[in-house]
Amino acid sequence: MTLDTREPFTGDIAEQTELALRNVEAVLKEAGSDLSRVMQMTIYVSDMELWGKVNETYARVMGDHRPARAIVPVKELHFGTKIEIQAIALA
Repeated sequence: MTLDTREPFTGDIAEQTELALRNVEAVLKEAGSDLSRVMQMTIYVSDMELWGKVNETYARVMGDHRPARAIVPVKELHFGTKIEIQAIALA
């Protein structure tokens, strides 16, 4: 889901992963934080077959920062998206 329009985003899994991470980044920025302050992420993915592309995109966006991470396979996600990310970060 894009933050500016609140419309569901239905691109491929790499695009959805990047958008989800950029949304997390935007929320953190508004709170005076950033991705380097993330302590833990929970990633919900609708199909574990997609994990390779998710992980590639995650590694590219997160760079050298590697917070604790949990991967949760789910049957489906709201709006038919393939990924959802929850983050816990320091201010």
